[in-house]
Amino acid sequence: MEIEVLLVEDSEADATLVEESLQDSKLKVNLQIVRDGVEAINYLNKKGEYRGATIPDIIILDLNLPKKDGREVLEDIKADEALKRIPVVVLTTSSAEEDIYRSYKLHANCYITKPLDFEQFAKIVASIEDFWFTIVKLPPRGE
Repeated sequence: MEIEVLLVEDSEADATLVEESLQDSKLKVNLQIVRDGVEAINYLNKKGEYRGATIPDIIILDLNLPKKDGREVLEDIKADEALKRIPVVVLTTSSAEEDIYRSYKLHANCYITKPLDFEQFAKIVASIEDFWFTIVKLPPRGE
């Protein structure tokens, strides 16, 4: 089975870390990366250059994004009948209680603070993969 993952991340370095960590996956992971909140919404709504996009099985979302921040993206996803079933993993540098509270209030499925070192970051991505791709039963893709 192939897992469709949408990574919404403006940091090139963090996106590369996620990509490299998922390359070692036991499962087939199709990772799509968008760099800002507007791109994320366009991707999810199959607009413009994303007309042929596949709806992801899971979204990994940074909060601090250009154009439209991750909080707004999360709010849009969870308010959309066609998208709200997609699990959203918030993976961000913010450890602010307000961000954690607001993310869960907006129905994030989990909230993870990015560690600063590469080894810990890789472990976290592996944990996301183990939990969300092998233990959890994801809802069917609603193309």
